[in-house]
Amino acid sequence: MHQTLSEQILSRAAGHSVRAGELAVVEVYRAMTIDSIAPEVIDVLHDQLGVTQIPYPERCAIFIDHVAPASNLATAEGQVRARRFAKAQNIQAFYDAGRGICHQLMVEEHLIAPGTVAVGSDSHSTTYGAVTAFGTGMGTTDIALAFATGRTWLRVPETVRVDLEGALRPGTDAKDIVLHLLSRVRADGFTYQAVEFHGAEELSLGSRMTLCSMTTEMGAKAGLIAPDAQTSAYAPVPDWLAVDDHADYRDRIVVDLGEIQPWVACPPRVDSIAPAGSLNEVHVDQVFLGTCTNGRLQDLRAAAEILRGRTIAPDVRMIIIPASHSVLQAAIADGTLSALLAAGATIGTPGCGPCIGRHQGVLGSGEVCLSTGNRNFTGRMGSPDAKIYLGSPQVAAATALCGYIADPADIE
Repeated sequence: MHQTLSEQILSRAAGHSVRAGELAVVEVYRAMTIDSIAPEVIDVLHDQLGVTQIPYPERCAIFIDHVAPASNLATAEGQVRARRFAKAQNIQAFYDAGRGICHQLMVEEHLIAPGTVAVGSDSHSTTYGAVTAFGTGMGTTDIALAFATGRTWLRVPETVRVDLEGALRPGTDAKDIVLHLLSRVRADGFTYQAVEFHGAEELSLGSRMTLCSMTTEMGAKAGLIAPDAQTSAYAPVPDWLAVDDHADYRDRIVVDLGEIQPWVACPPRVDSIAPAGSLNEVHVDQVFLGTCTNGRLQDLRAAAEILRGRTIAPDVRMIIIPASHSVLQAAIADGTLSALLAAGATIGTPGCGPCIGRHQGVLGSGEVCLSTGNRNFTGRMGSPDAKIYLGSPQVAAATALCGYIADPADIE
């Protein structure tokens, strides 16, 4: 039987063959929740499901990352509940404030594996497809049920195949690939579909995480990279998991990487795309480099290459928040952090930072930010009167230097 990667993974997890459109109950390899959602998950477990002891603590993970360290008393109390719950339930995969962003750590700490199913209480759980896992975000009740039973149910998605051809030009990266795709398919183009990327052999694990993460912005249920040598280097790929060129794809899209340029998503939509070089009339107050989409070491290095020996523009705040403690340590060890600090950047605690407008860089009324995050909706980072533009780490660095949105090629 010819199957897409998602169909293969979900069939294995269901214990029988499933096809797109069918409902399936599947075993969950890892279920995770975050500080802002964990108290609600705990309430559902205790008050609605009557669960006092979860049966598979080894399949669960909890992260204190979205508002870490706590910014107010209410947040602190919720995090206390999460800590106590993890200890009482013997959940070993518990990561406290400062360890980093859930999605970064799920991959970094090998909490997922190729061919497995992972669900999380954050929409960007699609990130796990970077290692050919079926990762998807779910609501509070579904996550509580996964904690309580070790299983979940879903409708098997149809799959869109995206073939990446050629090579990226200097000054562009995976973020530009995603923005290019958004310009073609729009924010609802892959609604409840799996996106299967082929031809990613030259892309790093970090770039693959960026691709899979932002399939969420196209409405996707999951995003997966076809397994290859890099996948096997991360963890063994099961013999049964392999690309089937005769699988039934809903659609096939070809992306010529050589034609990709630095793109920017303009507020208030992720699919309002323009060339970075066409936006030099847009002056910025803040540049934010970080998030689960672009807070990895390769992203900090890309920015440092542009900023090294230079100083950010007057009246521009550049906030850099590494995706994990390990990323921060590596950036210190190789001199990346020194270059960023010397240019005038400010470094924050590893975690989500201002991405959701809770702390560490909230925008005030009328302010403009160029962010390497994944969303630019009205009010996303603070004031509903602020404006958020999205771009790559290279665009972020060039913008910080110029004080307006800039193409990296414009920096001599």
